Amino acid sequence: MDDNKPVESGSATAPTPSKQKVWDAPTRLVHWTLVVCIGLSWWTVENKRMDIHYWSGLTALGLIVFRVYWGFVGPETARFAQFLKGPRTVFTYLGKLFRPDYRASFGHNPLGALSVIALLLAVAIQVGLGLFASDTSYVSSGPLSNLVDYETSEDITELHEDFFNVLLFVIGLHIAAIAFYLVVKRTNLVGPMITGSRKADHVEGPPAGIAPISWVRLLIGMLLAAGVVWLVAR
Repeated sequence: MDDNKPVESGSATAPTPSKQKVWDAPTRLVHWTLVVCIGLSWWTVENKRMDIHYWSGLTALGLIVFRVYWGFVGPETARFAQFLKGPRTVFTYLGKLFRPDYRASFGHNPLGALSVIALLLAVAIQVGLGLFASDTSYVSSGPLSNLVDYETSEDITELHEDFFNVLLFVIGLHIAAIAFYLVVKRTNLVGPMITGSRKADHVEGPPAGIAPISWVRLLIGMLLAAGVVWLVAR
């Protein structure tokens, strides 16, 4: 057999993948676990289960720490640098949104990125306030409440309770945007956040999608998140 025989045209061309990998498992896990934590935190307050509320808040803290870290070292679609754009890019995207040739963005679109950042900030503020809050009704206090005086802690507790309405508003906008893309643009944003993949036709980005995650970086992020929670809770 002649190893130098030229390969026939087209025989070495790799087939186009039918699925495009958009979201890595850690990003998806953080997303849905935060959803559970927010719902659980609300339920525990309503049912006076502040012992569970305490740990759901600390879990949310660890998730936020990991997500911020992952926003710098994770796969392409998880990185802030990939989806955070300036005003000009956002307005340009809005101009293309209703065109017939509209294609789904690879990861967060410029407008959706604002929603993601708003959500992360809102959750971070809510969790941060909870760390310093105290609740004499249920004899429960945040793990850092001892760092401030009682009156300050009481004021922070009221802010913690009131700011939850702001968080709900931001979540409502996020859900409304998802519904818009599903109904108007016929683009399912929830499915890929569950499976990690979507159909590879008429989309941006490489056909195969994101590269495999780095297990070393993942381990570092997990240790970082766990370390921050341990330092706060001890």
